[in-house]
Amino acid sequence: MTEKLRLREAVIVEGKYDKIRLSELIATPIIETGGFRVFKDKEKQELIRSIAQRRGILVMTDVDSAGFVIRNFLRGIVPEEQIRHAYILTVEGKERRKAQPSKEGILGVEGLDKELLAQAIRSSGAHIEGEVSEPVALITKGDFYDYGLTGSEHSAEYRTMILQSLGLPKYLTTNAMIAALNCLFTKEEFENYLSQLNQAKR
Repeated sequence: MTEKLRLREAVIVEGKYDKIRLSELIATPIIETGGFRVFKDKEKQELIRSIAQRRGILVMTDVDSAGFVIRNFLRGIVPEEQIRHAYILTVEGKERRKAQPSKEGILGVEGLDKELLAQAIRSSGAHIEGEVSEPVALITKGDFYDYGLTGSEHSAEYRTMILQSLGLPKYLTTNAMIAALNCLFTKEEFENYLSQLNQAKR
């Protein structure tokens, strides 16, 4: 298996194809802005702010005008010391999945070679903690059911207690909570955290 970079910061990208591409290169949580949807998505903004406060974020958007608008928006909601920026090179071309080139005729994150993406990450000043060959076990919806965080009478109350204990927004949806936890813990670390939390309740 190809070794991947593990960063301290969570990585922010525009869309799912960017996330898929970067997942081939890094063993680090990746959060999508959903393009311009992040401008009105208060929950996503709170999630990004919370993660930035705890571990920092690395923004990697396309080099087109839309990418810079999103990057500047994130600059406005996250303190400067909690955010780093990875700038990809301007390369003309078209992504394979698209019938036509983008309006500006340049490749986005999803279309670049992994070597160029790795170069952008290394030049960003992000904290690279090492290279790993084993995939990181992520917390899933199935795990949430096993932990009693969904599917039971007191699941909502249990989720709220955990969010409060971590200083995360109480109104996060289940999907957003899973995304946040995967940015803060490995699966094993979260299970240990739950065990300690449950012991403290007794």
